Amino acid sequence: MASLNVGSLGEYIREQRRNAQYSLRQLAEAAGVSNPYLSQIERGLRKPSAEILQQIAKALRISAETLYVQAGILEERQGEGLELRAAILADPLIDGQQKQALLAVYDAFLKENKAAPAPAEPAKPAPGAEAGA
Repeated sequence: MASLNVGSLGEYIREQRRNAQYSLRQLAEAAGVSNPYLSQIERGLRKPSAEILQQIAKALRISAETLYVQAGILEERQGEGLELRAAILADPLIDGQQKQALLAVYDAFLKENKAAPAPAEPAKPAPGAEAGA
């Protein structure tokens, strides 16, 4: 298990809060935690539990897994699109519903691709074969 990097976790939560256009008080209320406690998390002074991270993620409308990875609780899964998800969620040009819609479409594509067999490689022409012949 990776070590808990509280400082960068707090910075990440602060960035996500600002992108969501929440004040510290608004996020604390939405997540069901006290304002001072959330402030301490953002400043890297407290190590939140997985349950608190889940509450914060829900209030920010981001994946709890994303916060777990930031906290070092989970290792980032390769190929699962975590960076793409984070980029979508951090984009200030689209609103929360649009972000969730994009993520739902992405998840549907991943599910479809796992169910379908891998596409065959296209046949390559033999060396020296002419395109028009």
